[in-house]
Amino acid sequence: MSTPTVQYRVAFGKKDEVVDGPDDATLVITIAAADAGMDPTVAYMRGKLKSTGPTGPLLELLHSGAAAAVIGRLASRP
Repeated sequence: MSTPTVQYRVAFGKKDEVVDGPDDATLVITIAAADAGMDPTVAYMRGKLKSTGPTGPLLELLHSGAAAAVIGRLASRP
């Protein structure tokens, strides 16, 4: 199985979001900026972090902390 491509989206408001990753990604992870300070695994379990695509790679990203690092970087935009 090939590694899926991932796109992260942190939404600050309607039509105002920071995106990191290719538009044709197999896994898209979306979270509101207001919830970005929350642990991504907790946010996912509470329904605050949304995803489209395969769940396995999402859970790996949450477990490894890779998702938290990218979400934190995007949420702290200048």
